Amino acid sequence: MKKVQTKTDNEIFSRFEFKYIIKKNVSEAIQNEIKNFTKIDSYASSKSKYLVRSLYFDNNLFTNFHEKVDGIKKRYKFRIRTYVDHDDFNTPLFLEMKGRNDLRTYKVRTKINKNDLNLFYKQKNLPYLKHKYLNNKLIEKYIFDSYKKKIIPKVLIDYNRLPLINKNGLYFRLTFDSNIKACESNNIFNSTNSWKACIPGNDILEVKFDFTIPPWFHRIIQSYQLKRISVSKFVLGIEASNLAHDYEGI
Repeated sequence: MKKVQTKTDNEIFSRFEFKYIIKKNVSEAIQNEIKNFTKIDSYASSKSKYLVRSLYFDNNLFTNFHEKVDGIKKRYKFRIRTYVDHDDFNTPLFLEMKGRNDLRTYKVRTKINKNDLNLFYKQKNLPYLKHKYLNNKLIEKYIFDSYKKKIIPKVLIDYNRLPLINKNGLYFRLTFDSNIKACESNNIFNSTNSWKACIPGNDILEVKFDFTIPPWFHRIIQSYQLKRISVSKFVLGIEASNLAHDYEGI
């Protein structure tokens, strides 16, 4: 995985990503079968699984949603991400821009202060945001999109992630995401709306790599007849929350 640290503390990741929707029993079987080839990613620290929570932004026309559904090759979206479901002093928070440029995906992120969350929720607060994060290119891009594209918080998505990495050889990361749920929200910690399951009975397996897939995973693909698909938790969350829908083919 290509990772770059910029002078403004923005982290940039670039890689290939393949995704698969799999039944929970298949997910468990694959996890058991690849134990000899993988180990827990250091991101999980002492825990094998951790929570991922993301607050996604879009405008009232759901432009980002439709760009994904329509398969636009060059696209991006903003989200605020954390790894806890409650608000406390030590809560890690990031503003992230996740995008695709033809075949590769990329992510740019920067740490944000918990006390500044309200500055991201309403357009009237953007001048204060720019002042607090001087010379931060990602924050500047977010502010530009907030004015031009009118993006605002739309949907909150939670899931549990099991992260594994290749024991030997080139960078190869697998994540098994389970219990994926969503609700309409304009705040990463507070929502009065009920959660909706996005794909009940299924997990999402994502593989992320720089150059090639190892032979042992090719065998997994063949053994379980895995079919790579274009799936987005953002799109699943928008649809599960009844905010917008893909009506292609209807």
